[in-house]
Amino acid sequence: MRYMDIAVNLIGSKLEQDLLQVLQDATDVRVSPLLLIGSDLAESERCIQVAQQYPRQLYTTAGVHPHHADSWQAHSLQQLTELCSHAPVVAVGECGLDFDRNYSSRAQQLAAFEAQLALAAELQLPVLMHQREAHDDFLNILSRYRSSLPAAVLHCFTGDKQQVADYNALDLYLGITGWVCDERRGQALAAAVPEIPADRLVLETDSPYLLPRSMRPKPKSGRNEPKYLPYIAEVVAELRQQPPQQLAQQCYQNSLRLFGLESI
Repeated sequence: MRYMDIAVNLIGSKLEQDLLQVLQDATDVRVSPLLLIGSDLAESERCIQVAQQYPRQLYTTAGVHPHHADSWQAHSLQQLTELCSHAPVVAVGECGLDFDRNYSSRAQQLAAFEAQLALAAELQLPVLMHQREAHDDFLNILSRYRSSLPAAVLHCFTGDKQQVADYNALDLYLGITGWVCDERRGQALAAAVPEIPADRLVLETDSPYLLPRSMRPKPKSGRNEPKYLPYIAEVVAELRQQPPQQLAQQCYQNSLRLFGLESI
């Protein structure tokens, strides 16, 4: 079985300090490649620099997370366009809307999200997105651009069956994390996972966050890592009543197709 982790928060986290070990531990359980996530322009640039050192093992996104949307300025589009020209970049993002924490103003979040969707359509790059407590506005903006995008994934999906239906209508890939292993918060997601089309399901750790609560034994560090992705895959396979090997292979192929990496 092989896996691709489509969301790793490397830069500025404890994972970066142990990069070589994190990569080796992931490779040992056949989790490779990994996709690094850029959450602002400076972090995206750093992700590119790191990914260039590990070709075919690391790829990255480049974009501005809604938490940082207030930093989006007139020159940001030009900067992001230049970042997206580098080979390790396989998607625009992480972009989207977060009306839960509102670290940036809603108006600025909407503007930055739309600008990045337009850029992804212009460059014909997939888009990796974030949505929290903003479902209706998210759908409204995305629906205007979806037909022009080669592919789109909502990463760290935590919604319910109705949201799956809405996103299926837009032909989105949905990224499932260890949230699905949380018996307190993940029940609606667990019920919705079987509704995701087989060819639109992808897996991620969102490490170092979202360590699966049901893991036994839990790592002493308390941090999530790409090497734990097979555990998430097993839980998802059980929820979908699929053999784990079949589920893993399908998600791996979906991930490669999503980011145009079939050649690896």
